[in-house]
Amino acid sequence: MSVAVRERLRVAHYVVSGNPVNVIAFGLFAFLVLCAIAGPAIAPYSPLATDTPIALQPPSAAHWFGTDQLGRDIFSRVLVATRLDLLIAFGAVALSCVLGSVIGAVIGYFGGWLDATVSRVVDVLMAFPLFVLAMAVVAALGNTVANVVYATAVINLPFYIRLARAEINVRRSLGYVEAARVGGSGHFRILLVFLMPNIFSPLIVQASVNLGWAVLNAAGLSFLGLGVRAPTAEWGIMVAEGAQFMASGQWWTVVFPACALMITVFSFNLLGDVVRDILDPRLRT
Repeated sequence: MSVAVRERLRVAHYVVSGNPVNVIAFGLFAFLVLCAIAGPAIAPYSPLATDTPIALQPPSAAHWFGTDQLGRDIFSRVLVATRLDLLIAFGAVALSCVLGSVIGAVIGYFGGWLDATVSRVVDVLMAFPLFVLAMAVVAALGNTVANVVYATAVINLPFYIRLARAEINVRRSLGYVEAARVGGSGHFRILLVFLMPNIFSPLIVQASVNLGWAVLNAAGLSFLGLGVRAPTAEWGIMVAEGAQFMASGQWWTVVFPACALMITVFSFNLLGDVVRDILDPRLRT
């Protein structure tokens, strides 16, 4: 193990163990990942199995989170939905982070008319309410899981373009970059070898923060009927289906999937602060 890796692990241990909130953040994240991986295997019931005689039953020993209007076990559906919602969030953020960082790095390095043109396009995208833009993309392409990922990636793209552009703009004239030019390195070698690795940390921090927004966006689209289709187990769909029963007292149809959504977004927001402190020790408190 290299010295740099050992030092990074030491800093990570110091940051996580030095603050109870950081321990909670990593604990919640590990729990969510475990549920996403093992959820379908450990769910006590099939998330799609209906049993109308026990529809809208309150939480009990047999059904920990109760049952929905079709008699499906809500605990099993919440557990299985973790994988889908996290896959959508990670897929969308990874796609937007890679594309956005490459585009931002190129325009930040070369500048000129390319920078001006792409920056104006990004300004136009940012002028729209981002969730409305995601709705428009899904409505145009169709409400499939892949299109929800694309729509979520599109609305996150401007953040990475702006961040990468700003970071590259600051670094493109530094001494080590000038030395690489003098040494005969071409533009794309300078970008890939000398500049892009140095903006990795702020991009990862931005990605960790965007994960929570991506989960909310996917659930919001499904809640409005523009995301994942029923009867697939997904938190937004479950909240939308259960909302009609809240007035008649079947609170469990909404509360448990909503709590899963809230805990996930909360853990990603906490995780963003932890990742920032690990990657930039100057910001540790």
